[in-house]
Amino acid sequence: MAPTTTRVLRLLSLLQDRAHTGRELAERLDITDRTLRNDIQRLRELGYPVHAERGAIGGYRLGRGSTMPPLLLDDDEAVAVAVAIDLAADGSTGIAGITESVTRALAKLEQILPKRLQRQVTALRNATALGPATTGSREPDAPVPAAVLTALAGAIRDTTAVSIEVESDTVEVEPYRLINWQRRWYLVAYDIGTHSWRAIPVAQVRQATAGSRRFGPRALPDEDLVAFVMRHIASTGWKVHARVTVLAPAETVIARINPAVGVVEAVDADSCVLLTGADALETIAIYLSMLMMDFRVDGPPELVAHLRTLARRYSASVESAP
Repeated sequence: MAPTTTRVLRLLSLLQDRAHTGRELAERLDITDRTLRNDIQRLRELGYPVHAERGAIGGYRLGRGSTMPPLLLDDDEAVAVAVAIDLAADGSTGIAGITESVTRALAKLEQILPKRLQRQVTALRNATALGPATTGSREPDAPVPAAVLTALAGAIRDTTAVSIEVESDTVEVEPYRLINWQRRWYLVAYDIGTHSWRAIPVAQVRQATAGSRRFGPRALPDEDLVAFVMRHIASTGWKVHARVTVLAPAETVIARINPAVGVVEAVDADSCVLLTGADALETIAIYLSMLMMDFRVDGPPELVAHLRTLARRYSASVESAP
């Protein structure tokens, strides 16, 4: 039989997962029914609300109490919580006064993380830069596997080339930076096969395997890798793209838009071309309305048709207005 403290912690871990019958718990812990009842009582005395239900489908489950007792996390859960708290600690949550609480919570968690887990969290923190804050419409989330993120962060930390499966292709890259923007992840890497810099959506990476080859630093494609990713997203990173002539100086348009919304090219002193994109035409229409400038859509035709539909709706909405 395991020592009492160790056994009670194992029992708590099992109860935090799901409800169990008494027989299941006794067999998992290799203890008698009497010892199980004693351990359940110890947890209750420590503030854990363990509920018991009788009957054929009864058993023990962990309920809600009036206090906040200690919480047990497995390795993956601990890393996930630490990373999520760390990303929230930059103050981008939009909740007033929460930054200090988030920082304290992260400090407490990091203090008790085993070294092997702390290395994963630190590697991901040091390898990640945050994209600019945005307002208005947000694109749909693109979740990524935690194992892929930690593998890429470790390769960045160790300056080790990594083999990644992107959709149906397997490529070898030298990873330099992870960029998190609008709850999406991008990897800035040098592609060995094409000898080019890429901003790779991590959501498209099925697997990442670090190799043994170390690499030296290359001249970066941009001193600001966040800006590099933002330009990539604006020009190629969306499902639909548009070309719009804006009747305003390029400097004025650049000052009004987020770098990921589009690339601006000057035409003359009074006009410029905006190359933009999104995952839906409706989102592009929202972006254009937020410019508060006159513009002309050069393409695609589907966006022109959508804006004509919006124009009819807006016109009809004010026809009877005083």
